Amino acid sequence: MHLGSKEAGPKIAAIFSIVESCRKLDVPIRKYLSDVLPGLADRSIQTLNELTPMAYAAKAAE
Repeated sequence: MHLGSKEAGPKIAAIFSIVESCRKLDVPIRKYLSDVLPGLADRSIQTLNELTPMAYAAKAAE
């Protein structure tokens, strides 16, 4: 797959990782992204583990 530049590779891999994790966990990808992305810049790095697809799925199951 042509990504345009070698700097794009890791970024695309991170996006694919999130998408595939959502699929594996049966988390609706668009819902996950619309819930997680807004306000992301305002979160501390210590709380980012709460935003993983696995944590999102666990919270949704409660």
